[in-house]
Amino acid sequence: MRSARETGRRNALPELDLIDLVRTAAEDKKAEDAVVLDLNGRTIVADAFVILTGRSTIQTRSIADAIVEKAEGAGLRPRLEGHADGGWILIDLGHVVVHVFTPEQRQFYNLERLWGRVSEARAEAR
Repeated sequence: MRSARETGRRNALPELDLIDLVRTAAEDKKAEDAVVLDLNGRTIVADAFVILTGRSTIQTRSIADAIVEKAEGAGLRPRLEGHADGGWILIDLGHVVVHVFTPEQRQFYNLERLWGRVSEARAEAR
């Protein structure tokens, strides 16, 4: 078994601490409409999504940079996608995946509705 250091310590922090880290970094950069979606038991991709909005691509990049900086400061090695475009930036922190959107991209992809439907479908099946 490899140690946390050998695996890049991607999951070194508990999920709730990761969410707090993300919220703090995002609030510092004036992110809007923060939503946490609990995905525990719904997918193997992550235990939670944190969805944030920045008013422009400049702000979304700034929010993402702040989250990555705090995560690296906590010993994590986040994976980042979409930074160059800035409309939808994905930050993989292991148990928690962060989505930073411009308002237009957030409305178009509407992850809250998509993942909410999964929850509703499971509730109806019971």
